[in-house]
Amino acid sequence: ISLSPGDKKLKKKKDDAPKKNNKKRPTLSIEMNTKKKHKADAEKRNIQQQERYLRRQQQIQRREPGRISANDWSHNIYNIFSSTILRDVRGPMAWVFVWATLWSVFHKVLTTGALASSSSKWVVTAAWIVQKMCLPTIQHTMMVSAMSFLLVFRTNSAYQRFAEGRKIWNDIVDAARDFSRMLKLYEFAIGTSKCRTIKSLLASFPYLLRHRIRPSLMSGMFSVSDANVERDPENSLLLYPDESLRDTDPEVAARAYDEEETGSSRRKTRELCWVDKRTLPWKLIPGSALELCARAQNRPLWVCDRMAKELAVVEDMAPKFTNRERLAMIGYVDKLSRSIGACERIHQTVVPLNYARHALRSLTVWLWTLPFVLVKDLGLLTGPVVAVLSWILYGVYEIGSRIEDPFQGTLRLSIYCDAIRRDVLADAIARDTAFDLEEEKKSSGGNGGDGDYDAIFESESEEYDGVDVSAAKKKKKGDFFESLEVFKL
Repeated sequence: ISLSPGDKKLKKKKDDAPKKNNKKRPTLSIEMNTKKKHKADAEKRNIQQQERYLRRQQQIQRREPGRISANDWSHNIYNIFSSTILRDVRGPMAWVFVWATLWSVFHKVLTTGALASSSSKWVVTAAWIVQKMCLPTIQHTMMVSAMSFLLVFRTNSAYQRFAEGRKIWNDIVDAARDFSRMLKLYEFAIGTSKCRTIKSLLASFPYLLRHRIRPSLMSGMFSVSDANVERDPENSLLLYPDESLRDTDPEVAARAYDEEETGSSRRKTRELCWVDKRTLPWKLIPGSALELCARAQNRPLWVCDRMAKELAVVEDMAPKFTNRERLAMIGYVDKLSRSIGACERIHQTVVPLNYARHALRSLTVWLWTLPFVLVKDLGLLTGPVVAVLSWILYGVYEIGSRIEDPFQGTLRLSIYCDAIRRDVLADAIARDTAFDLEEEKKSSGGNGGDGDYDAIFESESEEYDGVDVSAAKKKKKGDFFESLEVFKL
């Protein structure tokens, strides 16, 4: 049957229709699958970003306090107004800002007034004043090198003093630990009671040294004449403030000069004070030594003298304890005694006043003349720009002044004092287990095989003088680990 041309076209359309539908269906499904895949990938990327953010925040939280990295930029900018350096330099910074702002306003008034004035004489006068009140930049460019050298040299010298102070206290911690080890090794010759006395004095040494080089820490010291504070006669201790003198004190220098010239021993009357002897470091000093130490002019030196005397009177027990071992332990006392002088050297001696004054004067002159250079280019922005520069430069100078004497707050001496007290007294029970050798037990023939431990408690206020060794509380080795929590601070 022959089909007409019109029927052929119709039949062709019918045959092609299913094919077209079959082609569209897979295309739609592929597009839907692609969209779902992209959506899943986007969600996965969001989850990964959130996990990375959480990990970064955890790393910041786990970071050791006091360590500042680049990731802390936002936090440091946010708390800039609570900065102690900004608080200390806000006075000179405000004066520089006011001066630069007034100068820029005066320059603006002259410039706009000259343009708006119709008087040729006023225009010429204003132009002459504007020209003379602006300076070239070459002199400040030359001055900035010398000024930077002064600031850098001062800051570096101050940091060297800071590092030296940290090293001194690190040596004190090391000497105290080594000294307590020697006391435990030769406890059989020295005696348990005497070892406890020396360890208590050793634990009080860093506190007394800190009070001497930083008298402001004596917050628990009250004047006897102060009627606002009630004193408990039973638990109070009378003493005079122990303060290391400074080389820059003119009154002390005048008294020393008069004594040399006239031979008179004229001393300033000190104020009698009292402290609660149940607090640190007074409760660490055992027995009658507390009253004697309180009368001393240099209390940490008195503690060193008493420890050396306690060791000097120990009898020999040859061949295990002789003069060699005694002098070795006295050598640790000598190290502690020398640390007193090392701390006093930093505390008493300041950076030469001529150098400090010259650096500050140079910085002030440079900042106060800087508006003459910047006003023609910055206009009214001269005040804020100079204020920021003064904050930076005065801040560097102030940092050098702060770390010049690191014992006045830059170094946290309380941490070192507490570390020594814990190593010498508080952790003595756990530390004594290191001196209990199995070979010594076997060689002893079974006597005391379980091992007895003299419990050295942290109740430092207990009077150790005259305590009978047999009356000291002892712990069996099997009960030692159960008693750790009781004696732990």
